[in-house]
Order: sequence, then C-alpha cells, then structure tokens
Amino acid sequence: MTDQTPSDILNIELAREGELRTEWAEREMPVLRSIRDRFEREKPLTGMRIAGCLHITSETANLVTTLVAGGAEVTMCASNPLSTQDDVAAYLVTRGISTFAIKGEDAATYNSHITAALDNGPHMTMDDGADLVAELHTARTELLDGIIGGMEETTTGVIRLKALAGEGKLRFPVIAVNDSDTKHMFDNRYGTGQSTLDGIVRATNVLLTGKTIVTIGYGWCGRGFADRAKGMGAHTVVCEVDPVRALEAVMDGHRVMPMNEAAKIGDIFLTVTGGKHAVAGPHFDAMKDGAIVANSGHFNVEIDVDGLEQRSETKRQVRTFVEEYTLEDGRRINLLAEGRLVNLGAAEGHPSSVMDMSFANQALAAEYIIANRDTLSPDVHNLPKDLDAEIARIKLTSIGMPIDTLTEEQTEYLASWEMGTA
Repeated sequence: MTDQTPSDILNIELAREGELRTEWAEREMPVLRSIRDRFEREKPLTGMRIAGCLHITSETANLVTTLVAGGAEVTMCASNPLSTQDDVAAYLVTRGISTFAIKGEDAATYNSHITAALDNGPHMTMDDGADLVAELHTARTELLDGIIGGMEETTTGVIRLKALAGEGKLRFPVIAVNDSDTKHMFDNRYGTGQSTLDGIVRATNVLLTGKTIVTIGYGWCGRGFADRAKGMGAHTVVCEVDPVRALEAVMDGHRVMPMNEAAKIGDIFLTVTGGKHAVAGPHFDAMKDGAIVANSGHFNVEIDVDGLEQRSETKRQVRTFVEEYTLEDGRRINLLAEGRLVNLGAAEGHPSSVMDMSFANQALAAEYIIANRDTLSPDVHNLPKDLDAEIARIKLTSIGMPIDTLTEEQTEYLASWEMGTA
C-alpha cells in the first residue's frame, strides 16, 4: 500500500491472506486467465478509467487484475454491505487499486463508498445492481459526459436499467452482461444454487434432508437452488407468479403452490424474485415456530424485514448471521444475513469456476464498448453471441472437453431450403 492509493478498508494487514485467497480462486478461472494474457500483450483498455461496484471477493480481484493488465485504471467499491471479503479488499489496495469496501458497513458508509468510486471520473462503469449508474443519473450528473459505456451483471440491475432506458433517461450504453448465456445459465443457476445452500448451511448448520424448502421465484437462480435442495433430500416447494415458470417447476419435480399456503408448511424459505416483499407480513403470521428465512436476490427488499420487526416482541442474534425474532404469540422466525444476499453474506459467493465465465463477459464487454463507442446508442445492449460462444469454447477446452464442428456439407445444408424428404 502507498499513501497515494485512496481507500477505505478494514485492515491492510489482511492483504497476504487476500492474496492467497485470490491465487486459489485463479486456479479455477482459466477463461479469465487467457483473456488476461491477451490483455497483457495488447493493452486494449489503455487510458480507460473504470469504476466498479461489485462484490469484493477473490474472484472479483482476478477480474480487476485482468482489467489492469489491459491498461485500465480501476477503482472499486462494494455492491452489498455484507459481501466484502476484507482480506481481498486489503490485497487490492496493496496492488495500487483504490478500494472502498468493508464487510458490515452501514448504509451511510456504503453510499459514501459509491461516491468515492466515482471520484476518479470514470470512462466506464461496472455494476452489480446498477447503483453506480443510478448515482451518475441523480447525484453525479456532472460526470455523465465522460462516460462511454457500462456493464451490468445482475438480473435486478438489468431491470433497473431497462426502466431507465424506457423513460428515455439512460445517458450512455450499457452491456447487459447478465443476459449472456455463459453468465445467467451458469452463474445464476449453478453458482447461486450451490452458494446459497452453502450460505444457509454455514449460517445455521441444519440438516437439509427431510426439510421442506420453499423457493420463491423460479428464474435461473430459483431453478438452481430448488434443484440442489431437492438433490440434498429436501421436500421442495416453488412459489411463482409466472404460469410458464410454475409449470416448468412442476415438470422438474417440485410442488407448486401460492406463498400463502407454502408459508404454513415450509421449514426454510429462500427469495430469488428480484421483486419486493415476496415474503411479507401475512406470511410470517402463518409460519411454523423456528422457520428460517433467507434471500439470494440482489437487494434486501424481497423480505419485508420491517413487517417482521413490527410483529416481534424481541430480537436476538443466536448465531453469526442468524437473528431470531420472537413474535407476539411466542413463535420464532430466524432471519439470515439481515435479509441480504445469504450466499455472500454468510458464505463466499459463487464458486470461482462459474465466475470465470461471468467475469470473462465483463472483461470482453469493456473491450467491446471501447471498440464500438461511436456506434452504440444510449440503451441496454447484449454482448454479441460470437463472444458468448468463444467464452464457452475456451471453457470447454480448459476442462479437456472439445466439441464437434460442422462440415462444409452440413453448413450448406442448414443454410438451404431445397433439400427435403428423400
């Protein structure tokens, strides 16, 4: 660390632990490593200042060092008050990367860190939840003229950005990294599925086998979680508002019912809707004594914590990341990680091997924005399919599983209409 590296972290003395943690993660990130090697040679991000609002984890550290290898100047802040790995934050600062992130920071500190990350006058943003973009379009509008584009890697963030664009207020192009197949089909499903179960088990140490686990929301994250809960021997219930997704859940072997009914039978509840108050007051009224409630959606609005507070006579912390609320009738409801992302708050987030693809999308999106800065409109865009496919090919090659390619004859056949039934 140098005095010239602005930062706000817990303890710089943790840097060596963060370095080792980052090194361990890098072993499972061959796609990002190959991009870093190319960036080191070509320097496609030279002269670019990037402000990143992401979960400060060992996987993120590997993304940041990749961007720096490409010539970028990067400033980082946390995208959630509970998701920071303090040792990784310290390690980034020793690498000369301004980092503003402390695990457990309060709301005022969180907001000040967002402001600090933008003080570098970025050319690009890299968001997990669109907080940087929102700040730029409200409190920091003086910086907008210098922005050439941004990236967003969450479903929730993409929803916010499309709403902003729909009102005609989005001032620069944003790549919806979340919508790349190599992101949402793997990160959201396999990453969230495993890491959320990990967070619940670490926080509670409960046996999942035989429990009734209710998944609220059956998008990619919900699919991944419910499937893995079922694989652990749980009785799985899904609550959905989309009839097609609900039908899919039935076909996947889960019971489907309204939340009002599921509230009566569930032992563990997990929200992954991207919406507000998926678990609300009337649901708490119906829950069993000892019910466990957690969230893996990006923002802490999916569980009506205020409604739970209002119904409770007492609250106490019974384990690290477990708050026990005792209701007026004596029933106890256990809230995990304050209703924030349980997989990052109570565990370590997604495994490195899936973040490898997600962050490969982020790195390539930054390069794509620079190359297309004169033609991209101020809207939400997808990363081209050929880049998505290339990430998948590199991943397959890295794990020793090459695939077939079409012959010229097969390619010609698929592009023609003349040949029918012989």
